[in-house]
Amino acid sequence: MMSDNNVKRILDSIISTSNNNITVTDEKGFILFTNPNHWWIYGIEPDHYLGKSVYQLETEGILSPSISAMVLKEKTPVQIMQHTKTGKIVMSTAYPIFDDDGELIRVVSYTQDQTEIRKLQDQYGQLEKKIQEYQHEVEELREQEELIYRSKEMRQIVKTILRVSKTDVTVMLLGESGVGKSVFARRLHNQSYRSKDPFIEVNCSTIPESLFESEMFGYEAGSFTGAQKHGKQGLVEQADNGTLFLDEIGELPLDMQVKLLNVLQEKRFKRVGGKKEHKIDFRLVTATNQNLEEMVEKGKFRLDLYYRLHVIPIHIPPLRERKEDIAILINHNLEIINKKYNTNKKLHPSTYEILIGHKWSGNVRELENLIERLILTSEDSIIIPGFLPAHLHGQESPENNDAAFKIDHMQVDDSDLKTALEQVEKWMLMKASKQCKSTYEMAKSLGISQPSVVRKMKKYKGQVPL
Repeated sequence: MMSDNNVKRILDSIISTSNNNITVTDEKGFILFTNPNHWWIYGIEPDHYLGKSVYQLETEGILSPSISAMVLKEKTPVQIMQHTKTGKIVMSTAYPIFDDDGELIRVVSYTQDQTEIRKLQDQYGQLEKKIQEYQHEVEELREQEELIYRSKEMRQIVKTILRVSKTDVTVMLLGESGVGKSVFARRLHNQSYRSKDPFIEVNCSTIPESLFESEMFGYEAGSFTGAQKHGKQGLVEQADNGTLFLDEIGELPLDMQVKLLNVLQEKRFKRVGGKKEHKIDFRLVTATNQNLEEMVEKGKFRLDLYYRLHVIPIHIPPLRERKEDIAILINHNLEIINKKYNTNKKLHPSTYEILIGHKWSGNVRELENLIERLILTSEDSIIIPGFLPAHLHGQESPENNDAAFKIDHMQVDDSDLKTALEQVEKWMLMKASKQCKSTYEMAKSLGISQPSVVRKMKKYKGQVPL
């Protein structure tokens, strides 16, 4: 049998060679055994703790708190995180040891320096937060690409869309063709809890009435001549758990209105030629440019369906009623379409003014199409008013005028091409010189280099102010 000295020597050897900081205290909290090499994390020397109790070290703020003191009090295993004077974060675990009579006689504690691990965890947490912020920014940019606005009216609509997107309430988008109703519908879906499920868009005006039921609700195999062998899933079924967007809802046939109403009420439907009822769960969003109240009065739209759809109506104003948005949409589309076709064309200030003042009966869609047309058809880097469609400035297009064309109150004679080009060049230089403070600004406005501006102004010396 080993002597007490040999047992103590072996125990000291085990503790001192351990990679963990092992400390053994007696029943009063005095330190009996420990490995001194690990106490540097507490910022003290071996002679400072030998023969001292953990209570004293706790009072001095060296152990904050003392896990051994906690075990002596609770008489159960304890695990805590300690913060030391040296700025270290330590994970401590301690266990009570009892004699045969159940009396607590020793406490063994183990500590591990977790400072670097905590730093890595914090860095990882910050990285995750950054990634989330970047994802949020990307989503905002993605949405901003679709929705370009500056007006108060549009800001209010975006706020309303955000509020109702968190619910399943039925939304009806009202407005003229081309105002962006489908963009708002998709935004509403993307901000909802259904965003990861399908967004099914149906233009009710493009589906023939004879095919409407089979397209909307699908059909079983062999339902009619020409049907697919295994049947077909309908658009309503495809929208399960997602969003069903019915654009031009005013074009929905009356018999389909009845079936849609039943689906909304029962959350069930049958395929054409089928007997089995299918459960369905989708969020409904509709849009129309028609006056549904008038259609109800004329018997062209069901009153009960109207009330079912007209829960949250959101009216999107036409572009002519939100002038602040026209300029930003013009600039945005110029940038996007120039990038698309690898060009660098700009609008002449007079062209810009005409576009700002236009009524835009086709709204955003008309504006987008016109900018693309101008960039593709104009040969010059500066798009002058003469390249605009005749209805925008009340003049015939230059290619259709046999005698002359006007540019911003200027008559240009096309009998001599060289003379006509010089007239336009001189006129544009004069306009730019009045609007710009330097030849550098003129160059930027005209889309040419600064030396070219100086050279051309010398060419027309006396006619264009230097």
